[in-house]
Amino acid sequence: MKVTRVTEGKHNLGPITLKSGILISGITSMEMAPELAVINPGTGEVKQISSINKAIYGSIKMGKSEEKYIKTRDNKDLQMWVVYPPDFDPSKKYPALLFCNGGPQSSLDQFWSYRWNFQMMAAKGYIVFAPNRRGVVGFGQEWKEEISGDYGGKNMQDYLDATDAMAKEPYVDANRMGAVGASYGGYSVFYLAGIHGGRFKAFIAHCGVFNFISEYGSTEELWFPDFDYKGPYWDMSKSYQYSPHLRVDSWDTPILIITGANDFRIPYTQSMEAFTAAQLHHVPSRLLFFEDESHWVLKPQNSVICQNEFFEWLETYLK
Repeated sequence: MKVTRVTEGKHNLGPITLKSGILISGITSMEMAPELAVINPGTGEVKQISSINKAIYGSIKMGKSEEKYIKTRDNKDLQMWVVYPPDFDPSKKYPALLFCNGGPQSSLDQFWSYRWNFQMMAAKGYIVFAPNRRGVVGFGQEWKEEISGDYGGKNMQDYLDATDAMAKEPYVDANRMGAVGASYGGYSVFYLAGIHGGRFKAFIAHCGVFNFISEYGSTEELWFPDFDYKGPYWDMSKSYQYSPHLRVDSWDTPILIITGANDFRIPYTQSMEAFTAAQLHHVPSRLLFFEDESHWVLKPQNSVICQNEFFEWLETYLK
């Protein structure tokens, strides 16, 4: 099958609809919430036709997002997005946040999120770096499949390699780095907490898997553990060695844990287990529990609370 590139640009397009010979698409980026565009399939020209939030953008200064490649420990090309604070000054040093993506097979692209908004993080003075580590789509089938059965392997090394590369940048304060993420990203934070070797000074984990064994018996979606853990816990495949609870004795870094009572994908008990483990290991920790949220924080008032707690935690330990 021949694949032909039609458009170019630093944005996401989709969903795309064909109407009377005209391609109509949503368009978004890390600097812009979703709008509408038309695409000329002959020339590839993308023309934005809506500007719903134009008046709001007029009073907001966005940070610049930039594509960056580094070499991994095993000499692979690792792509990541870096978002800089507004009025970024390369002569200054900034705290930095590693964003750990969910999925785990979801790619990190020019998306816009009202929950994990990179512009809000950048506006608070943080440099955000978001690697497309092993396991995501968009970089070939082999790259995508390298995460299955290897949750704590190459993709975690990708995160460490990206962190080490950013720590060498003259504008990054290597002593003020944090890691944040939700779902598989939350798992990643729990796992990194046991292996990071002092790289990070603060963690935030939202709805992450902490204990593979108890999660297998309580999740409403067995496809992920069956495919990615390579089976149930009573088979005890080698994948279960990557359960974060096995490395909790190495936890020593402040961690904020967020969860919702109605999360059936990764039940809230996972976060409670992690919080209890952190408390018993005398690690500075806080549990933010929403009794009316699921795998996401969706209600506006809850979102305000979540964002306030998120940035308060980072301000405490990174600034």
